[in-house]
Parts: sequence; structure tokens; C-alpha cells
Amino acid sequence: MWTPISQSPELPRPAGAYSPGVRAGDFVFVSGQVPRDPATGEIDGTDTATQTRRVLDNLRRVLAAADAAMTDVVSVMVHLADANDWGEFNAVYQEFFQAPFPSRTVVGAQLRGIRVEVTAVAYAPRPR
Repeated sequence: MWTPISQSPELPRPAGAYSPGVRAGDFVFVSGQVPRDPATGEIDGTDTATQTRRVLDNLRRVLAAADAAMTDVVSVMVHLADANDWGEFNAVYQEFFQAPFPSRTVVGAQLRGIRVEVTAVAYAPRPR
């Protein structure tokens, strides 16, 4: 049994037929977050570092809506429009995650006008 993360003005609106995140028991699955400003709906920044900060901030917002935190994240999947931006992405990533780091995969992808997208899985047991 799973439940969608409730929509709120603090979360970027999905561009398609999906939930920004779902909770399934003690796990939270966060859909691919993009560098969209939740307040304006506009893409934030044109460089990888700026877009990564917005993406990871959006990820943090979805987790918070599910009563989870960045420290609960156990796995991250990253899509970069240019795989050569890995170093720039990784430097910002380390501002949001500290050791021990979650498992992570980074791949190059066609992202239609953005530079980075991140999806994550968190383990966040609910109080019993």
C-alpha cells in the first residue's frame, strides 16, 4: 500500500501524470526533480551548479512533505545533459549530502532544455 505525497505550493508542479513522490511503508520514492522554481514555475539558472542547487532543494522539499530528510536518502539517480558536467554537479551535491553518502548512479541523458534531473529513494520509518 502506498500514498502520494500531497501537493502544496512549496512543491514544483508535475509536468505530467505522476506524483512528485510517494510513500510506501518506510520508503519514500521521489520522482525526478528538475530545476523548476516552485513559486514561478520557471527553470532556475542556465549552468549546472545553479540548476543542481534548485534540483536538490526541490528534492529536499518533497522529502519534507513526506516527513523525511536528506539524511534519510539511501539511493540517488542523476541524469546530466552533459556527462562532462559531473565535477560541477558533484561539488554542489556534496553541499547537500555528507558521508556516508547514499548509493548513486550518474548517467548522461537528453533532458530537453535542462542540465540536471535527480530522483531518490529514502528510508524514513514512521513512528509506530
